[in-house]
Amino acid sequence: MPTFVYYSQKAHLFLIFALALSSTTFFGQIKERENSETKNQFWQQVRFGGSVGLSFGNGNFTGALAPSAIYDFNKTFSTGIGLSGAYSSQNNFKATSLGGSLIGMMRPIKEVQLSAEFEQLNITRRYEFDGANIKEQDWVPALFLGVGYNLGPVVTGVRYDVLHDNNRSFYSSPFMPFVSVYF
Repeated sequence: MPTFVYYSQKAHLFLIFALALSSTTFFGQIKERENSETKNQFWQQVRFGGSVGLSFGNGNFTGALAPSAIYDFNKTFSTGIGLSGAYSSQNNFKATSLGGSLIGMMRPIKEVQLSAEFEQLNITRRYEFDGANIKEQDWVPALFLGVGYNLGPVVTGVRYDVLHDNNRSFYSSPFMPFVSVYF
């Protein structure tokens, strides 16, 4: 076989190999860019924030803090997850609550937000009677249905726990005013 043909075949094989490698790298970069854009589009629809809740009545105080992340499907529907922590006290009674939640929101018109939030709460109660300390711990569900006035990133409103049980629920009343902020 002539030397020219031998080198020519090597050159062709090298050229084919180089083109295949560069096209794989090129298309891999395009795919990576598309995956990155898809991820960025997802995170552009996510808002972070949460709620602050306060409840007063019959000599008691309850305060709640609930950070969350919400995904906006469109201008009307959103869903998300959250954490919640709360503290309550009344005379010789103190309670703490830690839990997580699933959140759904609907804005039928710009100014009104309807919400549903299912929480699963781990509640620790402490009672002090005549020097004796009693401690109870329990898992309690809560299902809040709420309505709020939308002021852009801030929503103020009230929510109602449809699973409220006077003996087990963390909150003394099924009604709770709230302020939510999402960015």
